Amino acid sequence: MDTLIWNDMKERLTIIKVGGKIVEEPDTLDKLLADFAAIPGKKMLVHGGGRSATRIASSLGIESRMVDGRRVTDEEMLKVVTMVYGGLVNKNIVAGLQARGMNALGLTGADMNVILSEKRPVKEIDYGFVGDVRCVDGMQLSSLVDGGVVPVMAPLTHDGKGHLLNTNADTIAGETAKALSAFFEVTLVYCFEKKGVLLDEADDESVIPILTPQLFRRYVSEEVIKGGMIPKLENAFSAIAAGVKEVVITSASAIGKGEGTLVVAS
Repeated sequence: MDTLIWNDMKERLTIIKVGGKIVEEPDTLDKLLADFAAIPGKKMLVHGGGRSATRIASSLGIESRMVDGRRVTDEEMLKVVTMVYGGLVNKNIVAGLQARGMNALGLTGADMNVILSEKRPVKEIDYGFVGDVRCVDGMQLSSLVDGGVVPVMAPLTHDGKGHLLNTNADTIAGETAKALSAFFEVTLVYCFEKKGVLLDEADDESVIPILTPQLFRRYVSEEVIKGGMIPKLENAFSAIAAGVKEVVITSASAIGKGEGTLVVAS
């Protein structure tokens, strides 16, 4: 009986999602990698890189166009984000983790076919070569993690027909966490500029410690939670419903400190 219980236990996996601002500056990147390296157990990192993409695109005479915070990705911009996300930013992170003794592997969704997407259909806006995740190969990723590899995911996927697609990093983190929850006890950590979800936008210390679906609906109805935080939390609850143990929303500087907002099922 004890053996059966032991075999049913899942190891913990921590998935950290960080925005481009953190990984694009040497000082903040160095602290992030040190904090990430200190996290016990198995782990994975998902990153952005939008500011670098905008800066390099501008130097090449390519205009960046954003709609509701989403990048419109035409053919030329796709070349830029592929170079920046899958190359410059990703490999700087991988090199930094290797220097800290971790066997890191930089990946896009095309590598090992780990994330398949479909090109976003044109409705009111044509986002160009932007992908909506269709499926994540949790078994392939889990085999890497079980082998001692630390995956570092760039925000790029593919459609299985030879085309790369720019894909939202928050979505990649959430969908990857869902797929890996079949193999691990997953904690997903979304890092952004605040210490957590706030009761008062003007007070950085007013962090809501725990959010259940009931509290979330209440705070939305009271307009305590609004704007871009609503879809972020909807993604968090979707991950919880799909088997992710917990989702934490916190600042990058608080990784591993038990701070921020904990999103739970009940």
